[in-house]
Amino acid sequence: MILVLDHTTLTVNARAVAEPGLLEALGDPLGQPLDQVLAGTLAPCRPVLEALQEGASHFLGAHPVGTAGNHHTVAHRIGDDVIIELEAPVPGEPGSLEDLYPSIRRFMAAIEHAPTTQALCELAATHIRELTGFDRTMIYQFDKDWNGAVVAEDRNDVLPSYLDLRFPESDIPAQARDLYRQNRVRLIADSHYTPVPLVRVPALADAAPIDLGPAMLRSVSPVHLQYMRNMGTGASMSVSVLSEGELWGLISCHNQVARRVPYHVRTACEFIGQILSLQIAVKQRAVLVEERIARRAIQVRLLGRMAGDTDFMAALGRDQQSLLALTQSTGAAIVHRGECILHGQCPGQRHVMQLVQWLTAQQIEGDIFCTDTLPLDWKEAKAFAGVASGVLAISISQIHDSFVIWFRPEVVRTVRWGGDPRKEETGQPLSPRTSFEGWKQTVRQQSLPWNDVDRDAALELRTAIVDIVLRKAEEMAALNEQLLRSNKELEAFSYSVSHDLRAPFRHIVGYSELLWSSAGERLNDSEKRFLDTIVESAKSAGTLVDDLLSFSQMGRSTMGQIAMDMTALVEDVRHKLDMEYAGRAIDWQIAGLPKVQADPGMLRLVWQNLLANAIKFTRDTPEPRIEVGHERNDTEDIFFVKDNGCGFDMRYVDKLFGVFQRLHHVDEYEGTGIGLANVHRIITRHGGRTWAKGQVGAGATFYFTIPFVTGDHL
Repeated sequence: MILVLDHTTLTVNARAVAEPGLLEALGDPLGQPLDQVLAGTLAPCRPVLEALQEGASHFLGAHPVGTAGNHHTVAHRIGDDVIIELEAPVPGEPGSLEDLYPSIRRFMAAIEHAPTTQALCELAATHIRELTGFDRTMIYQFDKDWNGAVVAEDRNDVLPSYLDLRFPESDIPAQARDLYRQNRVRLIADSHYTPVPLVRVPALADAAPIDLGPAMLRSVSPVHLQYMRNMGTGASMSVSVLSEGELWGLISCHNQVARRVPYHVRTACEFIGQILSLQIAVKQRAVLVEERIARRAIQVRLLGRMAGDTDFMAALGRDQQSLLALTQSTGAAIVHRGECILHGQCPGQRHVMQLVQWLTAQQIEGDIFCTDTLPLDWKEAKAFAGVASGVLAISISQIHDSFVIWFRPEVVRTVRWGGDPRKEETGQPLSPRTSFEGWKQTVRQQSLPWNDVDRDAALELRTAIVDIVLRKAEEMAALNEQLLRSNKELEAFSYSVSHDLRAPFRHIVGYSELLWSSAGERLNDSEKRFLDTIVESAKSAGTLVDDLLSFSQMGRSTMGQIAMDMTALVEDVRHKLDMEYAGRAIDWQIAGLPKVQADPGMLRLVWQNLLANAIKFTRDTPEPRIEVGHERNDTEDIFFVKDNGCGFDMRYVDKLFGVFQRLHHVDEYEGTGIGLANVHRIITRHGGRTWAKGQVGAGATFYFTIPFVTGDHL
């Protein structure tokens, strides 16, 4: 019996009664308040029903229904409706759940020693059949496409074995799977039952249908009943098995003839199903963790080989066994900048490069592509399906068509279905299949499937390559261990020069000047000339040390690139050089210069060196002229400083930007020969170029470039 009550008034709005004699004996409950229904047997339940929360179910105990005996009574709250199920007793049923506790305890003790998920399923099938007395109990597991496979079974000889058979997704469609997620236990006691209509009060005849989803006694689809009859099954019960909140499978029980399962037995089965669900989740999680740890160890070995090698492609393939074990593959290909390196069992290089072109065109989402049926996705792959029906590929560059690709071979296997999985043409919109005879299917051009561990291992390797190795090669920005040591030594040398050389030069100058002031009157002309030479040499050496320190710092200092106005910078530098050409009339021609992304301090030193040189080398020119200009090509801004000074011989142009390289004698033009070396180092760090043109007696032009996208290029 099912009663549907209004939650507010607890008045019966609908009822379905299987035994008409109950209506004659106890009266029709339709439209009656709870206290008057069934001779008031449910009146004590009023407080519980009034407090029942939305979506909740509650066992109300056993209540007498006339002469029909005590009925197990369960209430469900769905929206504004309270659904009460009254289920007649089964002869010989246990009096309470406690009577079944020894069976549950035996199951719990047994699963503690079950080593695998398969062993868990076999135990559950055995214990459920002992509790229910069904002819056959199966554990039915879903795959990723919702096809099912019988992985464990316990039965007598009444019904045939379905162990290892597969059943298509259409046997348990999405709507049915949703119901299995909501209600863990479903019982169809008789596949030949006659449905009893749900009768509503006249006032609600046109209201929305009542949701009987949680009710055990509700009728099921006629299609499913026919499915059972086609299978030769008179009764069935299912218990849902969930893992991590998702439907993992079912405990499916069948009986050749009709069979009722008492409420307490169903509750015990539901409890066993929950225990099985938890244990499967634990087993799967443990296996997953162990597998991930093993893959992580392989990845560490691969990264260890790549860490100290600039050619990551070669390093990645030096441990072929680890490369293949990372994703449980039989072959791998590393493709980078047009080069292809193959390891293990792979298609030929020509096919691999064609595959790379196809992968690039797919615009891979998440930088990973994965399939176990490549010939179905890309027909050209049929040519090498034997070695590469399965492909797992990661993109390792946003700039080049670079991939690491793993291959799995075709696995030809025979799948046993419980009937032909192909949809039968019945001419009806929805109908059950009629055949459950074993049907064999040969699967070709398909590899073993890739799982989450395989995909995650590949993605973690990709992250390591991009973040640790490939970024070094493509951006040329990271330093290796030798460069770090060199920098430390250079820094130590800089401090040594600063403290050990600069101070003595100051002392030489200082004491020489003191000697001049205290004993100058007693010195002859030769001695005075010697003293002047000492002072000038010490000052020159001090300047040289300062320039050397500046040159060293240019290579080690951090670049901070900002948008800067070159015109303003040139004008500011020229203003600060006023003293260099005081009393001279220089014709300055400074064009409008663009903004660039560069380090302002370093660019100031560039302009200072170039403009100071132009001022210095036009010293003997009657009408000095200095021009600052700009050009632009597709990739960079080109700046130049042009003068009409003494110029230089182009035969020696390669020496201009080297350290200590001078094309004029120090007696003619002062300097240490480090200024242009500084210019070259600064511009090179910005990713630019430097060069010069000159003619003796006709002037010189010095050029440098700043790329549109600059970088710190050591």
